Amino acid sequence: MTAAAARSRVDIGIGGISVGVRSSNAAFLQLLDERYAGFIESSASPDYEFDVELTSPGEGSADDDVRVYRSGGRWQLERGDFRAEWDPAARRGRIRQSANPYAIDTVLRIVHTLVLAREGGFLLHAASAVRKGKAFVFAGASGAGKTTLSRLAPADADVLSDEISYLRKEAGGYYAYGTPFAGELARVGENLRAPLAAVYLLAQGAENRVSSMGKAEAARGILANTLFFAEDVALVQAVFLSALDLVERVPVRRLTFLPETGIWELIQ
Repeated sequence: MTAAAARSRVDIGIGGISVGVRSSNAAFLQLLDERYAGFIESSASPDYEFDVELTSPGEGSADDDVRVYRSGGRWQLERGDFRAEWDPAARRGRIRQSANPYAIDTVLRIVHTLVLAREGGFLLHAASAVRKGKAFVFAGASGAGKTTLSRLAPADADVLSDEISYLRKEAGGYYAYGTPFAGELARVGENLRAPLAAVYLLAQGAENRVSSMGKAEAARGILANTLFFAEDVALVQAVFLSALDLVERVPVRRLTFLPETGIWELIQ
């Protein structure tokens, strides 16, 4: 009997926050074990719990738009392939979804963005890596070079993510965490944590160059790459203020680069 088959809940720990996913379907729990390998925990009491009801295969589409809004003190999370309700005060919720990893992956991302928004943290469209005890984040839209930089990372660097980076504010500074949210490398990040040394906004060009940025431009770059789905004025304002705080505390620079290993010599 597999570990997942022997229990009714899989606990997924990302960024120091554990989310318990309950299901009576052993095959689905096994899928979670495999999908989030390296991020599975054994929690007596996870921070949040969700009960999952599986729908018929192929029901709904992952290509539909996401909606996240409050209703009666609870968050409603919707897309073609899932419907979820979450009560943050009770720390419990339920998900009705098709049996695929993309639906639960999106629910987890949304839940973490809502938690982080209250704490001053972010999920960013960014690659990130730890080198010599410091974390570096490389933010940019698709095609900006996140996967390339991750692929070129030197042997003494641990890649936290090539697609979605996780930043939390702790003790007056920011820390980067590894995530299982993979991009083109199709490889989950290392489950590590390190203080954030710098954020680089990516641009491809004819030479390798690091350029300084004004704080207003840096904040705009952070916000342009922030994952946030909620239709909530207060939380949107909180995310905006958090971006302003981050650029005051952490260097944000423009990184123009060629796809060659020498680019890592400029990262510090």
